[in-house]
Amino acid sequence: MPAALAATAADFAAAAHLLVDFNREYDDPAPEPGWLADRLAALSATGDTSVLLTGEPPFGVAVLRFRESLWQPGLEAYLAELYVAPQHRGRGLGTALLDEVIAHARSRGAGYLDLNTSEDDLAARHLYEKRGFDCHEGRGSGPLAVYYELDLG
Repeated sequence: MPAALAATAADFAAAAHLLVDFNREYDDPAPEPGWLADRLAALSATGDTSVLLTGEPPFGVAVLRFRESLWQPGLEAYLAELYVAPQHRGRGLGTALLDEVIAHARSRGAGYLDLNTSEDDLAARHLYEKRGFDCHEGRGSGPLAVYYELDLG
């Protein structure tokens, strides 16, 4: 089932509901879906964010953020979110969505795609690794890459 680029208010509302469900599944705080739908629409309008939906009605969502690359001409992409509703997991739909994400990033001219996930999310790590993502600097033989974050609020 091909993913579609979110373009309408209904698309952004569906994406927002899925993302809120994602956060609640992992007991993470989440904004109200209406606010998040408006935010996704605004970010998409700038051209630096793509929201992909899969399923009818949508049961999977991916959010990509694009930025100019420092080390090479063109763009880099950051996979900010990838989620498939629990009742649709285990059937290859996450893999198909990730393949669509990779194809979309390439179609936008990205030469690099990065993401982060938690160490204990073995299913996500397996999904990413089977598509060639690596968590080592320099790929494979380098030191383990470490992700840091700081709340500036």
